[in-house]
Parts: sequence; structure tokens; C-alpha cells
Amino acid sequence: MKKKSDKDPVLVDLSHTIFDGLITYKGLPAPIICDFLSRETSRQIYQEGTEFQIAKIEMVANTGTYMDCPFHRYEHGLDFSQIDVSEFVDIEGIAIDARNQTSIGKEYFEGYDLRNKAVIVYTDWSRHWNTESYFEGHSYLTEDAAIYLRDSGVKLVGIDSLNIDSIGGKDRPVHTILLGANILIVEHLTNLAGLPGKEFYFSAVPPKIKGMGSFPVRAYATLQ
Repeated sequence: MKKKSDKDPVLVDLSHTIFDGLITYKGLPAPIICDFLSRETSRQIYQEGTEFQIAKIEMVANTGTYMDCPFHRYEHGLDFSQIDVSEFVDIEGIAIDARNQTSIGKEYFEGYDLRNKAVIVYTDWSRHWNTESYFEGHSYLTEDAAIYLRDSGVKLVGIDSLNIDSIGGKDRPVHTILLGANILIVEHLTNLAGLPGKEFYFSAVPPKIKGMGSFPVRAYATLQ
């Protein structure tokens, strides 16, 4: 890949919008977004013509487009406060076109130079976002794909689907393998259609929170 250009990079937003009542994953509660301090109430506090809104949100960490780090799966794994910010930004990316596939095996990744890259898997499942169809029959990686990605030395794996694992059983081998190797995971990406075949850098930055292993991110690609 060429070096990053200083000339007018194109940023592509890869994140879903989080809104009050959004169901990201069945069985998990929707976020509640409301005013803690409304503009109307603030007018009673500040001088005339000055007003503010302070919002309040109550949500589970696995909401919208979110990242998993090792602490999500492993009690003694790194949480977001322990990972350097450089691990989240400007990661050389490669997008794999796996549309119309449910079970995505290692053959989709063979033949590529994957070391230290953000591997972004484009399934087009995000077209079902915020519908009942999103929760059934989603695309996912197989265990052998996860082993291949780990052994290839990838830095991060993202997917535009409900879960990077199959949820047909109670095991989660892809999470177990990738997070066990300190490989970050981003799920529920969107807007990936323009990435396959392009040179880009991937970024997805969570807050610096101690004791959490999943949290929403604003994910984006910087096209070269």
C-alpha cells in the first residue's frame, strides 16, 4: 500500500446511528436517551439568551456499532483503559467481499497480506439494520477463519453483521480466538460497499473506560 497522502483524504463513516429505543441485539435493552438538563430548564439558571442541554443516556455497552477488546471475553484481558490510543486509529485496512455468504471460512482470506491490518468483512448484512431480518440468518466467520486471521497476524477484524460468531450454539470460537490473541473486533459496521479493492486506513475509537470490554465507536475509513 502507498503511504498516506496529505491531499484531501476522503472519510467514509462506517457507523450506525444510535437513537432512543434502538434494538441492536435481541435480548439486550434499547438505549434510553433523554434530557438531564433541558434547554427550557436551563433558561431558569443562566442569563437571558443563554441556554444549554445536558443529555442523559442509559444503555448497555453492546449498542450500535461497537468494539470488543479482550476484557469482553477474558477476565484478565486488557480493557479499553489499558490499550494505547494508537491501536484504534489509522490501521492499514483491507476489505474482503463476502456478500451473499452466511458461513465465511478461511478461504476468503487466503492469498492476502494481512499482517498488522484491519480486516473488514463486507457481507452487506447491514442492509437489514433496524428490521427483524437483521436478527436471523446473519453472516459470520467460522472458527477456521478466526484461526487463520490470528495466525496471519491481523490487528483488528470488523464485520457489518449481527455477530462475528454464529449464534446457533452457546460457544463463541471467533471471539475466543481473536480476543485471546489481543485482536480487536468491531461488529455492526455499515456502509462498506465502497471499500473492497480500495486503499484505506481504518479507525474506531472507544472512550478510555476502565472495566469495560465493549463500547460503541465512531468507525470510519480514510480512503487514499
